[in-house]
This record gives sequence, C-alpha cells and structure tokens, in this order.
Amino acid sequence: MPTLVHRRVEQARKGENPTVICRVQSGWVVLGDVQVLPGYALLLHDPVVESLNSLNDAGRQVFFRDMGLLGDALLEVTGAERINYEILGSAVSALHAHVFPRYPDEPVGLRERPVWFYDWEQARHFAPERDCALMQRIASAIGQLGGCRDAEG
Repeated sequence: MPTLVHRRVEQARKGENPTVICRVQSGWVVLGDVQVLPGYALLLHDPVVESLNSLNDAGRQVFFRDMGLLGDALLEVTGAERINYEILGSAVSALHAHVFPRYPDEPVGLRERPVWFYDWEQARHFAPERDCALMQRIASAIGQLGGCRDAEG
C-alpha cells in the first residue's frame, strides 16, 4: 500500500509537489507541511525504500551526505543554532529524514526536548506564497554546497 512518502515522491517526479525545495542525489528535499519550527524540512529517498537498512553502504552514504547538506543549508539560511535529525519508521514504512532547525529563542520547556513535544495543531501550515522565498534560499544554499540536481537527474 503506498504511503504518504510514496505519493509525495511521485508528485515530486511529476513536478506536482509544491513543497519541493530541490532534487538531490538520494531523493527530494521538501519543506514540512507543518512549520512547527521555521525551516523544518524532510529528505525523501527516491526511489522509495522501506528503511535505511534497505540500502547498501553506498546508498546509505549518499543519503546521509544529502541529509547533512540539508542541515548545513538550514544552518546558513535560518540562523538556527543547531540541527536535529530524525529517521523514524514506526508510522510510515518509507525512508525519509526529518531535519529540524533548532533556535535559541525556543520556549524553555521545549528547547531541549524533541520537536514532537510542540503543539503541532497550533503550528503554521505550508503556504507557498509565504514559504517560497525560504525554499529558494534553502535550494540556493544546497546548490552552493554541490547538492542540488536537475529534477530529471
């Protein structure tokens, strides 16, 4: 059964996923649907595989490199003080990484906790007109690091 990641990757391939920031060697960098913290992005592996363990060593290296490039770009663009990386798999059996910029001005009770403790219901949802400039800055930073590719590549 196709997961949300499967559908989003297919939409990205067709140019129909408005959250796409850029194509990287291992897949797609997309802005999170819910911007619980500004700049929250994901790396979606393409082709979709079940988990990190589904990849060979070379595939893992590429995925982790792309995840690190995304983190470097977010540090540069957002002014975050650090980046949290999470690869989960309990809810969606399709390899994807959550990449969260973390900020010094986050509420004290949340600053040192996982992002999942935030109230996601109250967070801003993706809005193309508002988020386009941020997405372009992230894509540019990834490109300067040598990570962005043509969508067909």
